[in-house]
Amino acid sequence: MYTLELLLKGNPAPIVVHQKEEEAANRAYQSIVNALRSGSPQSLELTCDRTGKKVFLLTGELCGVQMTPKSGSASPMGARPGFLAQLQS
Repeated sequence: MYTLELLLKGNPAPIVVHQKEEEAANRAYQSIVNALRSGSPQSLELTCDRTGKKVFLLTGELCGVQMTPKSGSASPMGARPGFLAQLQS
């Protein structure tokens, strides 16, 4: 299972979409990145494989996207998916 987190301008909570297959998750991620790079607002519709829910949004309201694999093990230090700075020893 793969998780896509879509960050919206002015909204502290991300929109989360789950994809079962890595290829489908990569396609969705790439389409979001391409839409963000284009600079012109586009519409985007995604379906969550876990819940079957659909989301429709304008890419002009997006400010970022993150894709992470979801594993059954706990993440280090209880952190949720994201970018962690490595500590120097």
